[in-house]
Amino acid sequence: MVTISRSKHPLATKNIHPPGNLPTLTQQAQLIVLAGPSGVGKGTLLARLLQAHPQLGVSVSVTTRQPRAGEVEGEQYFFVSRDRFSEMVEANELLEWAEFAGNCYGTPKASIEAALEKGQSVVLEIELQGARQVRKSFPASKQVFVLPPSEAALEKRIRSRGQDSEAAITKRLAQAKVELAAADEFDLKIVNDDFEQAIADLEAAVFDAR
Repeated sequence: MVTISRSKHPLATKNIHPPGNLPTLTQQAQLIVLAGPSGVGKGTLLARLLQAHPQLGVSVSVTTRQPRAGEVEGEQYFFVSRDRFSEMVEANELLEWAEFAGNCYGTPKASIEAALEKGQSVVLEIELQGARQVRKSFPASKQVFVLPPSEAALEKRIRSRGQDSEAAITKRLAQAKVELAAADEFDLKIVNDDFEQAIADLEAAVFDAR
């Protein structure tokens, strides 16, 4: 496991890239897993990465949760019923799936396989359980974990969204502790305390051929 961070952090202590140009993109398609606790900023980092590098593919997950304000079907998620989700699991249509905070999330397998066969690298934004499943089915995947600057900062971010009940927030914070404890399972760790630095570190991780 290698950490990408220029910040002092109790869970991130090593920086693999000196200042300078980013490494060139490897010619071999990669499956890149982006994980981290809810509220850490994975989605925002991924959106900026894809805006800057449209050659990358991204998998749109399916979920049984209700859409949040501003979310568009087929962009952030495909929103399905629990019955439909169960059908997809039974038919082996999902690369990985997990239940989180009372809702199910999964990654459709067909679109991932098609992109990799065409030589297109794909980024998956998924939770810890899903990352572990992908690690077993795709051992060569590059797994990146996004850390908050502190647990207190993470709680502040979750509460500031104003999207969850107190009970849901409590569940998310409890799950965050579990996920943070598993950070060392990942190949790379990035601390999202300064957004511009975090996106630069994510680019370095994605475009590093090692």
